[in-house]
Amino acid sequence: MAELSNRLNRLAPSATLAMSQKSNEMKAQGIDVINMSVGEPDFNTPEHIKEAGKKAIDDNFSKYSPVPGYMDLREAIVDKLKKENHLDYTTGEVIVGTGGKQGVCNTILALVNPGDEVIIPAPYWVSYPQMAKLAGGTPVIVRAGFEQDFKMTAEQLEAAITPKTKMLILCSPSNPTGSVYSQEELNALAEVILKHEDIFVLSDEIYEHINYVGKAASIASYPGMKERTIICNGVSKAYAMTGWRLGWVAAPAWIVKGINKLQGQYTSGTCDVSQKAAVAAYVASQDCVEQMRVAFERRRDLIVKLAKDIPGLEVNVPQGAFYLFPKCSSFFGKSDGETVINNSTDFAMYILEKAHVATVGGDAFGDPDCFRMSYATSDDNIREAMRRIKEVLAVLK
Repeated sequence: MAELSNRLNRLAPSATLAMSQKSNEMKAQGIDVINMSVGEPDFNTPEHIKEAGKKAIDDNFSKYSPVPGYMDLREAIVDKLKKENHLDYTTGEVIVGTGGKQGVCNTILALVNPGDEVIIPAPYWVSYPQMAKLAGGTPVIVRAGFEQDFKMTAEQLEAAITPKTKMLILCSPSNPTGSVYSQEELNALAEVILKHEDIFVLSDEIYEHINYVGKAASIASYPGMKERTIICNGVSKAYAMTGWRLGWVAAPAWIVKGINKLQGQYTSGTCDVSQKAAVAAYVASQDCVEQMRVAFERRRDLIVKLAKDIPGLEVNVPQGAFYLFPKCSSFFGKSDGETVINNSTDFAMYILEKAHVATVGGDAFGDPDCFRMSYATSDDNIREAMRRIKEVLAVLK
């Protein structure tokens, strides 16, 4: 019988994309759904970046681009790393890809062998364990719950390491929780990593600029860690460029060469127009980034205040990204007379069907006690969504 490969059958579909699709289907039926399920800024790409993309079209940047990316973009990324992160990289240590997601997956495929273990703190972005499985690796999930602000400790990391450990994946600021590791917390993790040979850190810093603590730290800045760290970043979140599909990796040259070899065999170079727009994003004024960050911080304050006013939800205060990850387990076992809430996926589906607000259950992120809401939407949408949620949760007994 014809069937899909075992490699593909090991993977689970993306829960975030599935919920977004269901939300869009309901909207198509004329239902007023507020979509808080997708990790995407609701702002438009800034005008000067769009103009750079248009100019690239007019200048006939429509050919195959170099696999690692155009030199002017890689130089702009090197300058950004030096100026903002105080990290010294060369253009040979940077490779551009089709979205931050490809950079993460390329890194895992380039370093993880079948049977290798990949330590992933939970809650995690839904794709991390699936990518580890795609490489033949074994995800090792370390629970970092609500009580510890969803951040893994050095002691937990040490306890999870075995002779098979190849990689730790960190995301700070975090999707789905909005938690941000301090430099001190990262230093403690780095000290554990450096005690073990041949363990690497994939540092997903895509939400770097959307933080409310002043500056997001990078584990690569700890002495000895630049050689062990693969930074994955891009323009999607900070510059509202999700659809431009441009990300990048900064890592030791031998790893970048490996990723270049891999990328050259399946996607090759990233879209010329997107690359030229990304150059403009990095070299021009960063005022647009700060304006969006300020708006996200205002929305963070608003959604936290409204969520804390809903009986039964436990709420922490996220320090970055644009997600709230409340604890909803007090509703498990309750019913409105028709629907019984058994887990966080049931909880999210109940909110979608009764309140017409799309969220994502924490099961998908490795934390079954919580659910994720994106506040990358208007203040009015946040107020209305939280009003609806409060109303439908009040009837659960």
